[in-house]
Amino acid sequence: MYRSHSCGELRIADTNKDVILAGWVQKSRDKGFMVWVDLRDRYGITQLIFDESRTDAAVMQQARALGREFVIQVSGTVIERESKNNNMPTGDIEVLVKELKVLNSSEVPPFTIEDDTDGGEDIRMKYRYLDIRRNPVKNSLLFRHKVTQEVRNYLSNLDFCEVETPYLIKSTPEGARDFIVPSRMNPGQFYALPQSPQTFKQLLMVAGMDRYFQIVKCFRDEDLRADRQPEFTQIDCEMSFIEQEDILDVFEGLTRHLLKTIHQLEVEKFPRMTFDEAMRRYGNDKPDIRFGMEFGELNAVAQHKDFGVFNSAELVVGIAVPQAAGYTRKQIDELIDWVKRPQIGASGMVYCKCEPDGTFKSSVDKFYDQEDLANWAKATGAQPGNLILILSGPAYKTRTQLSALRMELGNRLGLRKPHEFAPLWVIDFPLLEWDEDAARYHAMHHPFTSPKQEDIHLLDSEPGKVRANAYDLVLNGNEIGGGSIRIHDKETQALMFKHLGFTAEEAQEQFGFLMNAFQYGAPPHGGLAFGLDRLTAILGGQETIRDYIAFPKNNSGRDVMIDAPSAIAKSQLDELSIGVQLS
Repeated sequence: MYRSHSCGELRIADTNKDVILAGWVQKSRDKGFMVWVDLRDRYGITQLIFDESRTDAAVMQQARALGREFVIQVSGTVIERESKNNNMPTGDIEVLVKELKVLNSSEVPPFTIEDDTDGGEDIRMKYRYLDIRRNPVKNSLLFRHKVTQEVRNYLSNLDFCEVETPYLIKSTPEGARDFIVPSRMNPGQFYALPQSPQTFKQLLMVAGMDRYFQIVKCFRDEDLRADRQPEFTQIDCEMSFIEQEDILDVFEGLTRHLLKTIHQLEVEKFPRMTFDEAMRRYGNDKPDIRFGMEFGELNAVAQHKDFGVFNSAELVVGIAVPQAAGYTRKQIDELIDWVKRPQIGASGMVYCKCEPDGTFKSSVDKFYDQEDLANWAKATGAQPGNLILILSGPAYKTRTQLSALRMELGNRLGLRKPHEFAPLWVIDFPLLEWDEDAARYHAMHHPFTSPKQEDIHLLDSEPGKVRANAYDLVLNGNEIGGGSIRIHDKETQALMFKHLGFTAEEAQEQFGFLMNAFQYGAPPHGGLAFGLDRLTAILGGQETIRDYIAFPKNNSGRDVMIDAPSAIAKSQLDELSIGVQLS
């Protein structure tokens, strides 16, 4: 055998045991008559000692020739260390080596394989297999495994059945862009990689599977960011004979289970907030409720004077920043420049300092007196010592801009503590949203989401006011899961397609297989999907998902390690009839 113990296993109780270890050389220290080597594997580090008075001369020579990341096997005896290291679990012992075998040599790594490495992100992505040897990445992957294991155990104990669905499916026009796969056996025709298993899990409900889940890869050809990859993993779930409350209870229970088992954190029943309330109070549909700075609408107290910027605005809205009245003009100007960046798009910002003595000083004192400013403080909940920051303009755009500023200040002020968790259900989303470019409505979630029964009559007259039986689970300002009660009858589904602009023929062509299935007794059903990558990162105290994925893509959607995507030979294109299509 290559090893009798791992490198993280031995303790003082193992003293005098003969052991065999194998792993990678983390580093070595040659003091002339003694050589110490730190041997690393996935489980930890054990110090090896080679001593001229106790170790064979040939073995000593081998030890001195070892380089970083050499793969070796040693046999020896566990002894107590003279200088103990309390910072490592194996720090009370070391192994006096009797035999050493080099299993594989190593080139000098392009960066140091240590927690605080000297390698930049690009070089570490290129040599990801080396990066994974580092504790931060390795532990993130082990953490992901633990989360996944807990999810499987929890759902299986509730009679959910894990079922695999196809990866080669039909392209549909709704949602993000599909990744397309040509079919050699069907020239000129293409599969799509699934953006989610949505229709298949609904068909499983028609099939009577009742409770389904799958930890599944999904694919979307979208622009990337820190928490988005072209391929990602969902915890995909569906249930039959349920109402919305049943879904919320089950998956709130799963989230509470994860918080308890992973962080020993007991969380009371999750608060709930409608979409409209979330937008009004926080400016987005996934608010971080770990800190305040709720929006205060100021139209009634700011549009009665001669300040044209406010008077012409659809919305005047502000937030009270705690303990920021002492900000200098330079600090405030920096915030103004921040909101004027193209990514935010504000044209400017008004501020008001709430001085500790109860007076106010604003950037628009020319137009507003102390009584006006006191009303601003009341509307935003500002206290002495706070700084009120105000934006104005079109309602939706202004709320979005102020929401971005609120989150930025939350980060700067240290209010978004990574190991403090605040879950929230956001419910009652709009069923449809207007697409200006296409001049038609799109489904806010997907075309299979059920409208609220009491709002169906509005579909013809005021479709934008129809609410959906849809819900998102938010954790620390991030959407970690979302779902809906589904349409389960053919008539309502046909009505939905009609209001999404599909002709009867187009709906049949794209989704006929699902609508046909509904004719054979579809049960009431609904579900939810968690984003596993994002959920794991947030539970791990991060918002960037990359370290929780073994082999991620970069911001251009490239795998720089294997150099993909890449061109393929003309002969392959011809075999797939791609050349014919392009010509």
